[in-house]
Amino acid sequence: MTQLRFHSKTRAEYLIATGRVILSAFFLFAVWLDPSEPSRYAGTTYGILCGYVIYSLLIGALIWRKGFGWGPLNLVTHSIDLLVFACLMFLTTGPNSPFFVYFIFILVCATFRWQWRGTLWTAVAAMSITVLLACYPANLLLDQNFELNRFIIRIAYLAVVAGLLGYLGAYEESMREILAMLSQWPRETLPEEPGADGQGMLGHAAAILRVPRVVLLWEEEEEPWLHVLCWTPEGCRYEWKEPGVFGDIVAEGLERASFFTRDAGSGRALVVCNTVGGLQQRHCAALHPELVKAFNICSACVSPLDGEKISGYLVALDRGHPTPDDLVLGGIVAHEIAARLDHALLLKQLQQGAAADERLRLAHDLHDGLLQSLAGAGLQLATVNRLIDSDPAAARESIGQVQQLLASEQRDLRMQINDMKPLFSRRKTEEFGLTKRLEELAGRIKRQWEVACSVTCHPATPRLQRGTEREIYFVVHEALINAVRHAEATTLRAEIRFDSQWAHIAVIDDGRGFGFLGRYDQDQLSDLKRGPVTLRERIDALNGKLVIDSSECGARIDITLPLTELGG
Repeated sequence: MTQLRFHSKTRAEYLIATGRVILSAFFLFAVWLDPSEPSRYAGTTYGILCGYVIYSLLIGALIWRKGFGWGPLNLVTHSIDLLVFACLMFLTTGPNSPFFVYFIFILVCATFRWQWRGTLWTAVAAMSITVLLACYPANLLLDQNFELNRFIIRIAYLAVVAGLLGYLGAYEESMREILAMLSQWPRETLPEEPGADGQGMLGHAAAILRVPRVVLLWEEEEEPWLHVLCWTPEGCRYEWKEPGVFGDIVAEGLERASFFTRDAGSGRALVVCNTVGGLQQRHCAALHPELVKAFNICSACVSPLDGEKISGYLVALDRGHPTPDDLVLGGIVAHEIAARLDHALLLKQLQQGAAADERLRLAHDLHDGLLQSLAGAGLQLATVNRLIDSDPAAARESIGQVQQLLASEQRDLRMQINDMKPLFSRRKTEEFGLTKRLEELAGRIKRQWEVACSVTCHPATPRLQRGTEREIYFVVHEALINAVRHAEATTLRAEIRFDSQWAHIAVIDDGRGFGFLGRYDQDQLSDLKRGPVTLRERIDALNGKLVIDSSECGARIDITLPLTELGG
């Protein structure tokens, strides 16, 4: 608001300074060219005009150079302008003076600087000067050269011009306040509780439109409900209603137009609408009778909401004397509200999508980690059941391995839980290091499946975020478990390399390979619906790349994951 006023006043001072120089120069030139007036005080008048020209140039140079005018200087220059105006009229023919036109310039200056208040006080001062000059000191009313009709006409002229300029000043001040409110739109949207969040937004809209009540009606493209939000100074009321409860809301032909009516309850009310072809008038029942009855509508200004995912209407109620300006302003406010509603709906959808992605990720983590390990523990316990009578020592060793497996999985599960609530996790980073977890994974697979397994990170693992480590760990875990369970591999090797942007993972086994021979990338695997489905989905969700080279003597899986996507 302050910046708007500052720039506006700066431009006004440029115009005032320039106008003062031009007027003073032409006044002096006109008197020099036709010296018939002033006839009595020619020398004094010439002196005042010459001084005023110099003064105008000095003030103009100051304003043009500094680029602004400050409050005290504006008041001083305005007072000097009024004083010069009074002196020039006094030295010529008083109310009949040709310098009377200078009054218009002073009024315009006051309007630019102080809006309607400046216009009012300047008009009072100038009219007082005119009346005093007509009555004193030479009793000009009794002078035979005094023209009473011109005096009356000029006084009326001053009053009318002052009134018009005062209205323009008030209008300009009002528009400036509206622009400031538009630029300070509240951040509240309507994500889940429109009745609470909408009060700030609709209250702000009501202040801009200068109405005591606002009704917002909208529908979402994927939801069969009519949302109704009514704002009053007492509070906000939000309702869901069945579609069609208010029919089409507005009359046929007004669906895409802004319009206002002062008698919404009449079947032949005058409706002024703003269309592409300009302002048009028609007589009809602009709003559905049920809507009029529900909100006791008399005067209404309606603007359509045209968002990407929502549609509806903003209805400003009880505006005393709506004008075409209200239609334009209502359209701007409706556009802003539609954008906020679209934003809220999109945010809600993103949150729902993120929650669904998180549930899917958790399902993958449980499948690739805990469920796989529990399956292995189940096989080991079945072995223990067979050995418990014939070889108790081997059974006890297997039970110990199962205990280690369960402890390890318990630790991994606790880590996942901590990842889901990081603010409450106070474990040291080293306890969650990727290298240590992968080493434990290799040892666990050795004991559980009795195979040769190794995991190597070279160079050393860089400092990664917790989420990045988790995703790399589960990708390696899934690839190794698939090889030992489904390919019946006896030797497994995983190698991980890092650069500034990527994690490169290679998993090699000596199993029987996949159900195909040859080298296939991720797109080919998806098209042919081949390869490990869960692993492929996880890598695809991480925007990574997968290549499988399968043969009868084993397989090699090359995985590339972008660290930026993983959060590293």
